Amino acid sequence: MLLPRSETKAPGGDGPPLDLGMLSMPRLTDTRKRLATALVDLAADDEASMAALGIGPRQVAEIERNAQLWWSPTMPALDRYTGVLFDALDARSFTRAQRDKAARRLGVGSALFGALRADDPIPAYRLSGGSRLPGMGTLAAQWKPELAGAIRDAADGGLIVDLRSGSYRQLGPVPEAVVATVLTEKPDGTRAVVSHFNKHHKGLLARALTLSRAEPTDLRGVARVAAKAGLRVESAGERELVILTD
Repeated sequence: MLLPRSETKAPGGDGPPLDLGMLSMPRLTDTRKRLATALVDLAADDEASMAALGIGPRQVAEIERNAQLWWSPTMPALDRYTGVLFDALDARSFTRAQRDKAARRLGVGSALFGALRADDPIPAYRLSGGSRLPGMGTLAAQWKPELAGAIRDAADGGLIVDLRSGSYRQLGPVPEAVVATVLTEKPDGTRAVVSHFNKHHKGLLARALTLSRAEPTDLRGVARVAAKAGLRVESAGERELVILTD
């Protein structure tokens, strides 16, 4: 199950500096190294960094994070990423056995690393899917040749549930994956795409699928796990799960 990355990340960590050889999906190592090197080089120029990363003067601390990418401490990706979805996932409440299950079942999409497993040790950094590093074109151009294949290898023939946002799916499209859409249902029966609570409900789905004893192999199986966890869901075609909220 691939989670969307979060722009906000927890600071600090007690793990050793970034070692790309320690990350899962080793076929992505060369691209990770190329992007990480370019990101660190870019950090030497504040104005160029702000333009490339789409940030303002009040966010210069993000540039310093990138400058220290190779030397700052790491922590598991599951703990590094923060925000609404990760609050709903609530990995801090996991037991040791549940964290082991999360390490097997959860991944996170990343502009810098392509995709990560939950226990991959990473530093804090700033790079979005829509960013353009000087001289490298789009990040989709960097990732498309290999990211989808790496994700499929990590799934080892099992079901892939892709909760990444649209721009991150484009970095490595997996058309056969199950996706989730969150809709709000109004009193008159009309429905609309949810914005504010979208990530919250995807986080609840991710928690349910992580902790479930079941091993879904298709959309129906995912829907059963979600419904058992108290989510109101329905299927839309063979690959889309709709989560309904009031």
